[in-house]
Amino acid sequence: MIKLIASDVDGTLVGDGEGKLDTRIVKAIRALHDKGIHFAVASGRQWISIENVFEEVKDKIFYISDNGAYIGINGRNLFVSTMDDKITKELILDIRKDKNLVAVVADASSYYIEEKNDFLLSWIRGGYRGRIEVVDDLTKVENLIKISAYSENIYGKADYLIDKYGDKLLINYAGKMWIDCTAKGVSKGNALKKIQEAFEISENETMVFGDQENDVEMFKAAYYSFAVKNAAPVAKENARFMADSNENLGVLKILNYLL
Repeated sequence: MIKLIASDVDGTLVGDGEGKLDTRIVKAIRALHDKGIHFAVASGRQWISIENVFEEVKDKIFYISDNGAYIGINGRNLFVSTMDDKITKELILDIRKDKNLVAVVADASSYYIEEKNDFLLSWIRGGYRGRIEVVDDLTKVENLIKISAYSENIYGKADYLIDKYGDKLLINYAGKMWIDCTAKGVSKGNALKKIQEAFEISENETMVFGDQENDVEMFKAAYYSFAVKNAAPVAKENARFMADSNENLGVLKILNYLL
């Protein structure tokens, strides 16, 4: 019997950077809650973005945000994992020097960017429905939980960051435009395990959905792991099952079997 479901957002439940959830998914989450099945939204997004997108059911879901660095429920922080200050400053400086990348950092309350980038500001506030501020110096922002690098097509452009920091941080590509860095040991999968342990839920009672590299650790925490049809190859290789694409509401089709 399934007792816990976790799903990625961008590319899995909605298109990348979209801020509106299909009303049928909202209805399904309510129905799952009524059946006693826990639902966790596991995303690289910040928690405020998750709360805004899932506004109608925000009191019925767990937030696993920033790739597992933050766990919350209905506006309450349950777990926050901050990064080492020395490493974050060095990483920010490396990204800042790279003309191909834009650094975006996060603490538990907001995203931060150094230069006014109208596209990113509009996208994060509008599409992601998140919170972002422009600051003079990202290295002075404290208690960071995630550092991201943005580029229009990032694949291959940030591999040197993985080579340099891969033994100190968990680094994943998150779609075609982002690479996300969190503290070592932080992942969607480990965050999901904390919820499993709290409710004594096994892997065989857990179902997850995703589409990118940052979902792979989550796949390992559940027997019923689904990659959507439009998923990246690395996600498909690590998922046990396949669902239809996000455009065809693949996750919803699977959830309906449980209702």
